[in-house]
Amino acid sequence: QVQPVESGGGLVQAGGSLRLSCVVSGNFFSAIAMAWYRQGPGKERELVARITPGGDTNYPDSVKGRFAISRDNAKNTVYLQMNSLKPEDTAVYYCKTGGAGPSGSWGQGTQVTVSS
Repeated sequence: QVQPVESGGGLVQAGGSLRLSCVVSGNFFSAIAMAWYRQGPGKERELVARITPGGDTNYPDSVKGRFAISRDNAKNTVYLQMNSLKPEDTAVYYCKTGGAGPSGSWGQGTQVTVSS
């Protein structure tokens, strides 16, 4: 089973920005939806962004206007641009194939810590 590989996490001050990347091996990437999730300390995993094969995107209200998901099919990569970060954005961020549906593969996650 293909496993996405995330990168780009780190420590940033409130108000700062980070860009996460997720690479998926294989030649089917352009045909699948992708999603980013996060799990903060003591919280359940939540969806933060998803993108269809055609590039349509969707976000929850908690990140709308601050986060942007995009994809580069030539590089088998999906990105999550995070701006105006808040301490409550602190979480492990996961990439998932198959979008927000029940099937798909999860990456190992990348830690994002936002200091106040």
